[in-house]
Amino acid sequence: MAQWCQLQQLDSKYLEQVDQLYDDSFPMDIRQYLSKWIESIDWENVAVQDSLATVRFHDLLAQLDDQHSRFALENNFLLQHNIRKIKRNLQDRFQEDPIHMAMIISRNLNEEKKILAHAKSIEADIEDTQTSMVLEKQKLDNKLKEIKIKVQEVDQNIKSLEELQDEHDFRVNTLKNREHEINGLTPKQLENEKLMIRDMFFKLKFKRVEVVGQLSDVLNMAEAVLSDMISEELPEWKKRQQSSCIGGPPNACLDQLQNWFTAVAESLQQMRQQLKKLQELQQKYTYENDPIAMQKGFLEGRALTLFQKLLQNSLVVERQPCMPTHPHRPLVLKTQVQFTVKLRFLVKLQEFNYQLKVKAVFDKDVTEKKGFRKFNLLGTNTKVMNMEESNGSLAAEFRHLQLKEQKVAGNRTNEGPLIVTEELHCLCFESELNQSGLDIKLETISLPIVVISNVSQLPSGWASILWYNMLTSEPKNLKFFLSPPAATWGQLSEVLSWQFSSVTKRGLNEEQLGMLADKLLGSKAQRNQDGLIPWTKFCKSPNEKSYPFWLWIEAILDLIKRHLLSLWNDGCILGFVSKEREKVMLTGKCPGTFLLRFSESSREGAITFTWVEHDLYDKPVFHAVEPYTKKELTAVTLPDIIRTYKVMAAENIPENPLRFLYPDIPKDKAFGKYYARASEVSEPMDVENFGNRGYMKTELISVSEVHPSRLQDNIMPMSPDVYKELTRSVGPVLDQCWSQSPKDFDVGTCDLELIHEDFQMTTDCP
Repeated sequence: MAQWCQLQQLDSKYLEQVDQLYDDSFPMDIRQYLSKWIESIDWENVAVQDSLATVRFHDLLAQLDDQHSRFALENNFLLQHNIRKIKRNLQDRFQEDPIHMAMIISRNLNEEKKILAHAKSIEADIEDTQTSMVLEKQKLDNKLKEIKIKVQEVDQNIKSLEELQDEHDFRVNTLKNREHEINGLTPKQLENEKLMIRDMFFKLKFKRVEVVGQLSDVLNMAEAVLSDMISEELPEWKKRQQSSCIGGPPNACLDQLQNWFTAVAESLQQMRQQLKKLQELQQKYTYENDPIAMQKGFLEGRALTLFQKLLQNSLVVERQPCMPTHPHRPLVLKTQVQFTVKLRFLVKLQEFNYQLKVKAVFDKDVTEKKGFRKFNLLGTNTKVMNMEESNGSLAAEFRHLQLKEQKVAGNRTNEGPLIVTEELHCLCFESELNQSGLDIKLETISLPIVVISNVSQLPSGWASILWYNMLTSEPKNLKFFLSPPAATWGQLSEVLSWQFSSVTKRGLNEEQLGMLADKLLGSKAQRNQDGLIPWTKFCKSPNEKSYPFWLWIEAILDLIKRHLLSLWNDGCILGFVSKEREKVMLTGKCPGTFLLRFSESSREGAITFTWVEHDLYDKPVFHAVEPYTKKELTAVTLPDIIRTYKVMAAENIPENPLRFLYPDIPKDKAFGKYYARASEVSEPMDVENFGNRGYMKTELISVSEVHPSRLQDNIMPMSPDVYKELTRSVGPVLDQCWSQSPKDFDVGTCDLELIHEDFQMTTDCP
């Protein structure tokens, strides 16, 4: 497969690296249109021969002419224009220095190969890891199957032992009876019978040794498997659950772990029954140095210990505490709001159905946290675990729990060492199992919880949950935020991407994460994976004029969920792009090309668009509109703002400067399906019926007035907000303003800020 085709199949983060290889000196368009021809040339050789470089330069121009002819046949005026412009730029840059062009192409091809090799290496590592995980699971499955087979073999051997022992006892008793009979056995027959009984005794002794040895071996195997499950598989599942709680990949189902735990439990239960059977056989017949008598107590103790250890680790929190009103934000609970939590017992044995009564306790044994708030747990705090109909698992779900703060004398806010959203609490679950001689206490604990008293604290509380679950796996470390550790950018970047992918269909790519890295670490960091980010920099304000980084991200997430979800999912919004980077991206693009990015200065979440125009000297000029917040987007959707956006030029003729969504998608093609209604040609006014109807049809459009002296300003006025409230409250004033000359219709004349303070420096054209 051609190199360019292979590159296009890579993940977006690698395509971003490819994108940075190409700029105006050698546009990516050439690489796309002439990929086969470019890859057929040995550019390293061309780059060292001036005459050959000249030939190849003219060959490339001829290839562009051929491509131009193909676009002409397709009547594609835009691409014809682009090809002509690319050809002129190449001639201006490389006509006198074709070797420079060959060097650029050679370098880019080599860099592409490196990107391709790195991507394949990463994919291979991922495949190897996945393969390794599958193999480990298969190994565990095979070990459990082997244990099951061994247990069955022991069962068969015990039955054989019982039959052999019964036959031995029968012959012994028969011999005793016949010895006292008058017509009994002859001495020779008697001797033969005794020899036969002795042989059976040795077989019986050997069989007992064999069965005891097999039981010991199976217990060794069960202990090894149990150790793997408790020390590796269960912690791995809990770690995956932590990741899924903060937006990571969905946690693997507990069913596999339940199957393993249940399989070991069944085998241990069967071995305990086998040991009871051996005890019965021993009571019927025993002898000196009997292996059953010598080993039975030890084996029973081991089997019971393993079974208890298995059960003590089988109670897990299947679904962490969560308010149903905020399913994507578990572990943040608001006082006096119901929350749910679900438990599962991984050993699914029928005899445990309705036998386990679980009690929920809040902040159990947490007495040393002086100054921390205390809460009462309200609602039904005890549940009986039973088999669910859906999957047959042994579970209990608490659905109506609430927290209420214990009121204490004095001002608590001055006593606590941490702010409310940094206090960590826990929900403990305890139970007892009393059955068949078992008396086992069971206990498990939730992940740390943040308790808030007002929904406005939810974003900060969620930040604490993110930071904790990103950096530690110690559920009892409730003093974590007394001295929170710093995070690396590698850790935080993944979690930030999860915040977007968990509520939308798109996470953040390398380019977007790079902009955020620069914002957090500074441009000098250059996305340094080892750069440490303290908790205070993530969730605290360095001064009164600024606002926390996380709250800025949170506001943008809320903006996307409420108003931009489809646009974000479809990739229409680049989002996190610095002002410097957007200029680089728009340079060389057709006039009217624009991109959408989030405002860096708005703490409540806002989006803006920037477009490029060309001056008389064909130099790029950039314009950006004042950001739109939730208030504006509640009234008019962003696609409709883009569709109807106008700039009032010097001739007082409003024009829409937005033509192509970056990189080159026609505006209506990108946003057409989102328009509230298609643009229609105005119908002639019905003069006769106008008086009866009372109104004529109107359409609100967004206009920014631009004086000739401001055409090259970086920030244009924001288009007016088409609020119903605006129509009602300032409509008469707008009518008065519009009655003046349109040339004088501006903010200064209407003084809209004094009328409606929510609207910033805007004008409107009805």
